[in-house]
Amino acid sequence: MAAKPAPAETQPCWSCGSMGAAHFCEACGRVQPPAALDYFAFFGWPRKLNIDVAALDKDFYQLSRKLHPDLNARAGGQEQEWSLEQSSMLNDAHRTLKDPVQRTQYLLKLEGVEVEEQSKSATEQARATGQMKKQIVPPDLLEEVFELNLQLEELRLQKKMGEDDPALSEEVGRRKLELEEKHEALLEELKKVWASWDAWIDRGDGEQAVAQDERKHALDKMVDVLNRRNYIRNLVRDVSAALES
Repeated sequence: MAAKPAPAETQPCWSCGSMGAAHFCEACGRVQPPAALDYFAFFGWPRKLNIDVAALDKDFYQLSRKLHPDLNARAGGQEQEWSLEQSSMLNDAHRTLKDPVQRTQYLLKLEGVEVEEQSKSATEQARATGQMKKQIVPPDLLEEVFELNLQLEELRLQKKMGEDDPALSEEVGRRKLELEEKHEALLEELKKVWASWDAWIDRGDGEQAVAQDERKHALDKMVDVLNRRNYIRNLVRDVSAALES
């Protein structure tokens, strides 16, 4: 997808009145008031997930040269404030859209879909409040996770007792490698779902019932893949902690 450093919404320049001013005015170069845009629209893109990262970087640096607060230090107070806001959003948009997982999560959020929270911060919050953190074991991992948890409990107990079982440690380490491979494989699975979503965007027939079903299916599949990937990420962290303790 080709990128273009212009948001979906433009406005007359507040300074010279030139039409079509976006983040900054092409005619006089003055920074414009920030518009209420999502990160995709900030770069002038549709909400598609397959993006040209090289083009994203190029547009980011082009906009940085126009919006950076240091380059607008001599501007009036209001324009300096706009420069700070625009530059901050530019950095956030670039960081989010460049990362494939963050990009997908952000798209889901825009579409009103929340991914199950299984992050480290959620774990810490659950411990602080005494509440159980929501953890849904993916059905295809139930048996494997049950056996792994038994091995981890045994490994922790042995370490606590000052005992050492090289065979058990080796087996747990092997399982860790398998989980890491699954974690990476799920990223590739996620990218395959992007194609369905992008095709729906390209058709632009979102009002049709069939299209809405396709949209929902793509969103549900992205959520499922992300939740499984997050769960496996946490398993890898737990296994690493048990091996290193």
